[in-house]
Amino acid sequence: MDRQARRRLEKRAAILKALAHPARLMLIEELSRGERCVCELHEAAGGDFSTVSRRLAQLRQAGLLLAEKRGLQVFYRLRSRCVLRLLQCADNAVKTASREVRR
Repeated sequence: MDRQARRRLEKRAAILKALAHPARLMLIEELSRGERCVCELHEAAGGDFSTVSRRLAQLRQAGLLLAEKRGLQVFYRLRSRCVLRLLQCADNAVKTASREVRR
């Protein structure tokens, strides 16, 4: 495998790793409805501000979110909505596996 292919696979793995937590997936779902400030995301997620901020930072570092500071507030939005297709694919896989288990 050449260096470029390896780098591409590492970047994909970083994105999937960032998504691999229920709380971070919930944040992605919240942001699928539009831009939100940290205070709104904190309220939706529960938990403390530092935990929510850390989860948002992980998603941002993976390239999934954009952040914009306005005054004292930080607003987040999805960088690319195509991540939602990946989540739909995961939902479809769960449904298919569930049907196969019932047979």
